[in-house]
Amino acid sequence: MDQPIVVQQAYWNDWNAAKNERPLSDISADQRELVVQWLSEIGRTDLKILEVGCGAGWLCPSLKPFGKVTATDLSDAVLRGAAERVPDVKFVAGDFMEVDLGSEQFDVIVSLEVLSHVADHPAFMGKLASLLRPGGLLMLATQNRPVLEKHNIVPPPAPEQLRNWVDRDELTALLMPHFEIRRLRSISATANKGFYRLILGRKAKRAMRTVFGRSLENAMARAGLGWTLITLARKR
Repeated sequence: MDQPIVVQQAYWNDWNAAKNERPLSDISADQRELVVQWLSEIGRTDLKILEVGCGAGWLCPSLKPFGKVTATDLSDAVLRGAAERVPDVKFVAGDFMEVDLGSEQFDVIVSLEVLSHVADHPAFMGKLASLLRPGGLLMLATQNRPVLEKHNIVPPPAPEQLRNWVDRDELTALLMPHFEIRRLRSISATANKGFYRLILGRKAKRAMRTVFGRSLENAMARAGLGWTLITLARKR
């Protein structure tokens, strides 16, 4: 059942505060690496960038070299701390579907692992598109439902947490009304149950990296076994 925003807000304040004290996961680091790569390919340092669902602001320092950054999240208490840690970023707290970001249009929107926590996916995509200038770019990452369901044991969502995972086809269908998909791939091959845990479990990957680096797990991610679906899409 969808929970009221105020209940979700309390959950995400606690979750983001706790996460901010832990080292960055491989999954988040992989997403950051690809976002920075895509931003670098644009070749500009004057972009207007919006991060939707910025959490504790961990990605913002990596976005700042590319332009002016605005970041929004439901976690109001966490954003107060983020504003102290990451200067020169405009932090806006509130429900993204309701928050007023003014009439400004952005060159790039980045949204990592937010889609699955949104009740109305089409409306969310529509608002993202409305905030982008014509030809603007969306960099969006979300959980890869078949991989999480088939190859991973994931704790059930908390009562306050929404969980609406999608697969590749569902993500494509959500993007198509507003965006031209330039890249769509899975990254961060991960498994903690079944056969694939012998190759893609945490301990197995550590051992494998000493021999192959990350080439084998990256190949398996390209084959669709990535925890994350990530896309670079251009507003139509």
